[in-house]
This record gives sequence, structure tokens and C-alpha cells, in this order.
Amino acid sequence: MSKYQGVDYFEVDGLLTDEEKMIRDTVRSWVDERVLPIIAQHCRNGTFPTELIPEMGEMQLLGANLDGYGCAGLGAVAYGLIMQELERGDSGIRSCASVQGSLVMWPIHTYGSDEQKERWLPALASGKAIGCFGLTEPDHGSDPGGMETKAVRDGSDWILNGAKMWITNGTGADVSLVWAQTEDGICGFLVEKDTPGFSAPEMKGKLSLRASVTSELVMQDVRVPDANRLPKVTGLKGPLSCLSQARYGIVWGGTGAAMGCYDEALNYAKARIMFDKPIASFQLVQNKLVNCLTEITKAQLLALQLGRLKEQGKISHSQISLAKRNNVGGALEIARTCRDILGANGILDEYHTMRHMVNLESVNTYEGTYDIHALAVGHDITGIPAYR
Repeated sequence: MSKYQGVDYFEVDGLLTDEEKMIRDTVRSWVDERVLPIIAQHCRNGTFPTELIPEMGEMQLLGANLDGYGCAGLGAVAYGLIMQELERGDSGIRSCASVQGSLVMWPIHTYGSDEQKERWLPALASGKAIGCFGLTEPDHGSDPGGMETKAVRDGSDWILNGAKMWITNGTGADVSLVWAQTEDGICGFLVEKDTPGFSAPEMKGKLSLRASVTSELVMQDVRVPDANRLPKVTGLKGPLSCLSQARYGIVWGGTGAAMGCYDEALNYAKARIMFDKPIASFQLVQNKLVNCLTEITKAQLLALQLGRLKEQGKISHSQISLAKRNNVGGALEIARTCRDILGANGILDEYHTMRHMVNLESVNTYEGTYDIHALAVGHDITGIPAYR
């Protein structure tokens, strides 16, 4: 199979800077060399390749759009291109980096104290420490305002009780950013591993995101000093602003998965002989390929403009919702179509498409489902909230 060159039917490359293209190509080569050769086995085993985390740290891929503390300080588009290439490898790889950078490092960088920044950001940026983000609960996904995890003051400490679920990186995390209800509103707390009363059992039996660590967080009278509370934010604004950062990366990541599926299906269709000619010569297959390419091109342009708006400080959460919904929902349909083109071979893990397909089932659900993002955009354009 030919070396992956990317998918760029509308010459989107011409809209990127030389630095942005260099960063993308560096990550693309790393994914080819370090991720794709091993990811199928990790998917089979239900394990995450933890040896890649310090490599991502050395390449400054963790918290790449943050300034200082060992972070690369890249623009939004360069960061998005990193997420695109990581997810072409696997959603679990992109999820690990996205949670680390957008859901742990970004809130510490934005809402944390100087002491919290100095302690955690260099370690997280280098990959020497791992972080996770505890918002979703067993009974509260799309409605985070209904969270039941509580933090109660006890002198200069806080006592946390509750549970979180579907937490990427949770079991191996050195620090968990846990959001809890307090008498003053929702606050974020940095809970360190091995704190008495805190546990993070790994969730088993997943049929999607198998090459990713997904955990529960359980807190039973967990004592946390007030110095571990994020001091600069209270209320749902805190966790929701973090999710906007992560969803932005997912917009690009879903596009990368779609690009990988399309490239694999196109090469397969040109090589697979049926009725004495390649299946790429049949109208039905060509129509499927063109539909996939069309949706990828639209997704690329949407992601790029979203990134430029972010760089200009003009981005809105509803724009992110529209793009996440479009790009990930579209990527899932592309993966299904490409698996169909691969025929029976499409269910073998020597091909990447079906792994992307089942992963995208999760990506289309987490950090705001396809339908919830429709309601977010609907609220913005009509002024009427339809959540209840």
C-alpha cells in the first residue's frame, strides 16, 4: 500500500503556514512509525500504549497550544492538525492527548494558582505525569448541572464524596481534576492518586475505544486541601469551558479518522480485482468514494475556519457544537461506507477502518452527543432552550 499522503482535494494545504504543515507532517510520520504498527494488538488486548505518552511529551504535543511551563505555545490550527493526525492513528491516542492538554492542563493554566501551575504543568507537558478530568457521572451525562458529587468544607480542607464514570486516563492518572457541588457552586479539585478514599478502577467490556484507558472515579470521604481547589472559577462555566477546548480538538480528530478510512478504502478499491477489473471501476464504488471525499473536504474547511476564528478570539461554543456534530457524525458515516467498500476484509484488524468505525461511535457520543449539540446550536439560533 502506498505511503499515506493525506487527503486534500481542495488544496487546503495552501491555506496553512509552513510551520503548520511542518508540525502536521512531523506528527503524521510519528503516527506511521510508532502508532499504526502496534495499535491493532493493543485494541485486541484492550490496552493503551503508555510508552507513547512520554514520546508525545518530548514532541511537545501535550498542551501544545498553551504558553510557558514547557508547552509549545502553538496556534489553534497547528494544535488542530496535531489532533487530526493523532486520531488517524487511533481515537484513543488523540483522547489521551486531548484530555491531558485540554481538560487538565488548560484549566490549571487558566483557573489554577501559581503553585498549581508550577507543580503540575511541566510534569503534564512532558508526559511524566498523567491527568484525567472527572465530570460525567453514572446518572448525569448530558446534564452536568445535575451532578451529585459533593465537596464540603472541613476547616482548611474539603471532603469529597461521589462517583464519576467514563473517565479517559483515569486509572493511571497522577492527578484527577474532579468537579463537585459546593455550597458556593461547582468547583474543581485536584485529587492526587493514592489519596485515602479515592480509587479509579478501570472499566472493562468496551467494544469501542479499546486501546484507551476508561475508568470510574470513586470518592469516599476524600480529604483535599483548599490549596488543591482551582481558585479562579466557580459554577458550570469551569467544566463547560474546558469541554469547549476539547471539543475543538475533536472537530479535527474526527476529520483525521475519516481521512485515514477514505485513504485505505481508495487504495483497496484500486487494487481489489472483481469480475476481472478493480472494484474502483464500478459506478457504485466510485459514488461511495466521492461522497466520502466530499464530506471530508467540507469537514476540513469547517475545521480550518473554526481554528482561524479561535486564533482571532472570535469563536463561540455553538460554533464548536456545529463543527463537532458535523465532523464526527460525518466521519462515522464515512467509516461505515469505507468498511463496506472493504467488503469482508473490512472486519479484519489488519485494516484500520472498522477500528475507527467503532471508536467513532464513542466520539460521536462523548463530550456532547450528536443530538445535544444540535440543541446547543438550536438554542443559539432561536434563543429558545429545548433541553427541558
